[in-house]
Amino acid sequence: MLIGIPKERYPGEARVAIIPTGLPALLGAGFEVVVEAGAGDAAHFSDDEYRNCGASIAPDAHSLYDQVDIVLKIRPPQEEEAEQMKPGTALICILDPWFNLPLLKTLAAQQIRTFAMDLIPRTTRAQAMDVLSSMGAIAGYRAVLAGAMALPQYFPMLMTAAGTIHPARVFVIGAGVAGLMAISTARRLGAVVEAYDTRTEVKEQVESLGAHFVEFDLPTEDSKSTGGYAVQRSEEFYRKQREQMTAKVSQADLVITTAAIPGKTSPRLITKEMLHFMKKGSVIVDLAAERGGNVEGSVVNQKIYHDGVTIIGYVDHHSRVPVHASQLLTRNLTSFLKNMSKEGQLQVDLEDDIVNATLVVDQGEIRHEGLKQAAEGVKG
Repeated sequence: MLIGIPKERYPGEARVAIIPTGLPALLGAGFEVVVEAGAGDAAHFSDDEYRNCGASIAPDAHSLYDQVDIVLKIRPPQEEEAEQMKPGTALICILDPWFNLPLLKTLAAQQIRTFAMDLIPRTTRAQAMDVLSSMGAIAGYRAVLAGAMALPQYFPMLMTAAGTIHPARVFVIGAGVAGLMAISTARRLGAVVEAYDTRTEVKEQVESLGAHFVEFDLPTEDSKSTGGYAVQRSEEFYRKQREQMTAKVSQADLVITTAAIPGKTSPRLITKEMLHFMKKGSVIVDLAAERGGNVEGSVVNQKIYHDGVTIIGYVDHHSRVPVHASQLLTRNLTSFLKNMSKEGQLQVDLEDDIVNATLVVDQGEIRHEGLKQAAEGVKG
């Protein structure tokens, strides 16, 4: 079967699904690979590098989609891209299906067998395929760097002839993959770090990184889903959480929010009223800005100022380190594809929990019942 690697067309996207050094694993598994001209340019991989590693080059997207059997992408395809794919093509990408319902209908109508990499179950066997963890770590790392550059003070403690500089105080909200990476990065830069998560079972991980785990007096609710992700809580829970969190954010120089719930808008953790109590010159990096934001007033891909506080809503942290982001995605996508193939042919086994969880569209139908019902309510 022929694998196609198109150029990403989402504005500002610099990553590529497969890097040149990842091609031997696919070729060795029996596949052939064609790459759209310029697909790796933004990630600093040339067409010649792809050729030297065994791929052929298609001059444009149309010629690529016209010949391939499998498409490996990062972002969901644009509508016009989906319409160029041949019926029966297998699409593997980070689909964000709950927020791309019209696209799901298009893919079903086009008979595109679609796998959503962001629905990979969080199991030991699936770790090498977990794109959310791979990209979450990058986001956490970049969030600290963005915050440090915007902060009008040093991060580490310094003792100089001119006096002592006290270390920055960093408060990380959410101790998933992104939060844990943010904690370790801030600690390496010399900050004093505190972290909070509704899941008390992550306390040991937080403390192992040298941060203090903050605990609030809140109503007890189930805080962890079967898939290993945080779940949405009641509005009363979030109200009481904000009340107690105000004291912590008012002490912090940098706040990093990472709370995201799959398929839902981001929970509102910091309100404009809470910003009033923060230090002038303090900074918030809102990693959940793309889904409504954890911070009231945050704007996607912008740095804004409110009541003396800088709020950073960048959502392209991964694209700001495209070399390593693409390297990690190559391993994720390759591991996923090899799990359901043999001798260069797809073998879709729905008894496999990874395949069953990620196959969203098949045989012209949206398989996931919740997504199917939601898509039926969307016009177009």
